[in-house]
Amino acid sequence: MVELIHTLADHNDDVNCCAFSSSLLATCSLDKTIRLYFLSDFTEVPYSPLKFHTYAVHCCCFSPSGHILASCSTDGTTVLWDTQNGQILAVMEQPSGSPVRVCRFSPDSTCLVSGASDGTVVLWNAQSYKLHRCASVKDGSLVACAFSPPGNFFVTGSSCGDLTVWDDKMRCLHSEKAHDLGITCCDFSSQPVPGFELKYKSTLTGHCAPVLACAFSHDGQMLVSGSVDKSVIVYDTNTENILHTLTQHTRYVTTCAFAPNILLLATGSMDKTVNIWQFDTETLRQAKIPDQPKQFTENWSEDDVSNWLCAEGLEDLVDIFKMNNIDGRELLNLTKESLADDLKIESLGLRSKVLRKIEELRTKVKTLSSEIPDEFICPITRELMKDPVIASDGYSYEKEAMENWISKKKRTSPMTNLVLSSVILTPNRTLKMAIDRWLSETHQK
Repeated sequence: MVELIHTLADHNDDVNCCAFSSSLLATCSLDKTIRLYFLSDFTEVPYSPLKFHTYAVHCCCFSPSGHILASCSTDGTTVLWDTQNGQILAVMEQPSGSPVRVCRFSPDSTCLVSGASDGTVVLWNAQSYKLHRCASVKDGSLVACAFSPPGNFFVTGSSCGDLTVWDDKMRCLHSEKAHDLGITCCDFSSQPVPGFELKYKSTLTGHCAPVLACAFSHDGQMLVSGSVDKSVIVYDTNTENILHTLTQHTRYVTTCAFAPNILLLATGSMDKTVNIWQFDTETLRQAKIPDQPKQFTENWSEDDVSNWLCAEGLEDLVDIFKMNNIDGRELLNLTKESLADDLKIESLGLRSKVLRKIEELRTKVKTLSSEIPDEFICPITRELMKDPVIASDGYSYEKEAMENWISKKKRTSPMTNLVLSSVILTPNRTLKMAIDRWLSETHQK
C-alpha cells in the first residue's frame, strides 16, 4: 500500500516541480516562488518562500550534497540558492534571454545544465558560476534533462520529441525522435549505464492522457509517472507491472520525485498542491530495494550514510549525522566517545547499536580492501579509483590526485619520473566501468 501522509497547499498557482534533498523538499510554481520544507515534519523552513524570479518558476533541483538549490524561470535566469539560509549565491542569465524550462546538477556537483525554450542548452561551472559551454538542439524547446549516474553524459528532451545525448564537453553524441508529440520529462535509473547508445526497451501503459512527469526511485527499482488524467502510476521496473495508481489530485499531475534516503514520493499538480506519499513494507518487498549503496564505505557521501542508517533501522539519527557532515570516512572513525560527546547521542543502547553496525562495516572494508585488483588502485593514493584518468605517460590515476600532483608543478610522471609530454588527462571510461562492475559484483557476494 501507499499512504498519503501530507498535503502541502501553500502555493497559490500551479505547482511545476518538486525535488528532494536528504533533509528538505523544494517546490516551485507559476506563482514565481520556491518553497522549502523540512522532511522531518513538513513544516516550512523559516526563510521560505524564496523570491527573486519575476515570472513563473519552471524547475528546481538540489545539488547532490543538498547544500545548493537551483531554480529556473520564464524570466530567463537560473538562480542558485544556499539551502542553509535561503541566500542567493548566483544569478545566471541564459545567453539568449529565452525562458529557462529545466535545470539539472551533474552527479559530482561541478556542472549545472539549463535548457531554454529556444532550444539552447548551457553547461555552467557550478563553482565559478560561469558559462562553460553552450549549444542548441535543431528544433523545439528544451523541456527535459537528466544526467547519467556516472555523470559522463546527459540527455535532453525537446518539445518536438527528440532525445539528444551530450558528453561532458557538450558534444552531441546522438539524437533521435523518441516521441511523436514531444517529450515532457526524462530520468535515468541508478543502474550503471555502459554507454550512450539509445535503444528502445519497452513502452509502459496505464495512463489515458499525456504523461507530464516521470521519476525513478533512488535505487532504480520503481518508476513513477504523472499525467493529464490526474493520476499517478507507480511501476515495478523489473517486471514493468503497475504497483499502485494514485488518484487524489484534482487536476493535471505536473511533477513527481522520490526522496533519496527514505521511500517517500512527492507529486505536484495544477491543483496547487503537493502530496507526500509513504510506501509500506510490502512495496519495499515487491520492489526489492537494496539496503546499502554499492561502493566502499570510505567513499560514501553524506547521503549514502543516511541511506545506511535508514536500512539499519536508525532513521532517527539521519538529521544528527547530516548536521555533523558525517560521510563514509567519518563514519568509520566514529567511537563511543565521539557518539556521546560530539554527536550528543544520549542513549547508551543506541550508541552500542551504532558501534556494532560500524564494526561490521570496518570488517567488510578490511575484507574488500585486500581483494582489490592492482589495476584498480591509484599509484598515487594507493586507494580504489573513483574517477580514473589516463595521463600522457600511459598510466591511469585518480583524477583529483593527478590534478593535485600537476598543480604542485610536478611535470614528471609519478610512475616513471620522466617529464610528462602533456598535462591533459583523459577519462578512462573503460576502467571506470570495470571498477563499477567489480564493485557491483562484490556487493552481491
